Amino acid sequence: MSPQSESPKSPDSASESSEGPATPSQATSPATPQATQLVSTGRHFDRPVATVNLPLTRASSVLFETLALAEAEGTAAMAGEVHRTTYATSGTPTTMALMDALAEIEGAPHRCRAAIMPSGLAAISVALLAYCKPGDHVLMSDSVYGPARTFATTLLERYGVVTEFFDPHIGAGIDALITPQTRVVYLESPGSYTFEIQDVPAICRVARARGVISMIDNAWASPVMARPFDWGVDVSLLPLTKYWGGHADLLMGAAIVREEHWLPLWQAVRQLGICVGGDDAFLVLRGLRTAQVRMRQHEATALTVARWLQGRPEVASVLHPALPSHPQHALFKRDFLGSSGLFSFELKAATPAQLAALCERRHHFKIGYSWGGFESLIMPAKISALRTVRPWTGGPLVRLHCGLEDAQDLIKDLEQGLAAMAAAG
Repeated sequence: MSPQSESPKSPDSASESSEGPATPSQATSPATPQATQLVSTGRHFDRPVATVNLPLTRASSVLFETLALAEAEGTAAMAGEVHRTTYATSGTPTTMALMDALAEIEGAPHRCRAAIMPSGLAAISVALLAYCKPGDHVLMSDSVYGPARTFATTLLERYGVVTEFFDPHIGAGIDALITPQTRVVYLESPGSYTFEIQDVPAICRVARARGVISMIDNAWASPVMARPFDWGVDVSLLPLTKYWGGHADLLMGAAIVREEHWLPLWQAVRQLGICVGGDDAFLVLRGLRTAQVRMRQHEATALTVARWLQGRPEVASVLHPALPSHPQHALFKRDFLGSSGLFSFELKAATPAQLAALCERRHHFKIGYSWGGFESLIMPAKISALRTVRPWTGGPLVRLHCGLEDAQDLIKDLEQGLAAMAAAG
């Protein structure tokens, strides 16, 4: 019979009425993926493929062949053993690869371990919580990163830990401030905004002799320009947000510790639920591949700009440890392998309106609190509330981060800014 001669079936034809109306399962096409297929397909690829970078692992759950294996892995992970995990809060191949790299780059040849956190401030706060208990005493440099100071004087204080601030020039004189309750000496060298270089080896020798843990915020010089464990520190705190990532597109921090201090830190990380995702860890791993060349370029550019500023009539001083004019230049040369892109300069005089004219509407130097990315930044310092032992008594202070732009372009940008500052006066 031809198609034209077929008569259409009516809705009440015998064949349909005998089968009843179609159910949802009957209406589904055989080509439509089923629920089990959706869950199980594409999860297995057994042929090894060598790539330049480790594959990115995004994961929450970790799977085991047997209950016994799951239990054994859980015990090992809680004990802080290397590369042991039962859940992504303990680590994934991507995050553990970053932890290994951090421990090696920051710590080797010393035996160190690394834990990663969602930000640099998280690394600071978790480390202090890990090693301090109610009744403990912390000695903290007066020139530390402002949020670290705020954490110590607020939340840490509410938990019964007393923080005392000391002159960053104290050196071995720290011995006079250590009490039986002192648990941590917290350092930052160079100091935030004012760039004092501390005699870290001398402080660490005293701390170790007195049974006190030494911590340092190594933001300015890591990952290439300083070896803090060679100085004797026990814990190095890093904002991976900055030069490690290097591209102003992620937040992460890390605490690298000597192995004998690992377990309290790891337990705090686990118990507080501190962890990072694989995507950001992958970006930090990618960033560290070019860290050496980026850091050396930041260093060269910043020194060119700093030397130019030294010759400007508006500038009273340039606070850059790598300059011979810096008061602790000898300590810098002894301890550091180089400098980064961050420094400050002191103006002879400037009104708030003149500071605004200097900083605003620049072509390359943008106003921003962070630093350590490829971009150049400018920020006036407001540190009067952040110093108690050694207040800043000089003129208006401006902090620069010299990015990866050409140094002469940055100088031209600042020249225009200084001209605008003069016009505003």
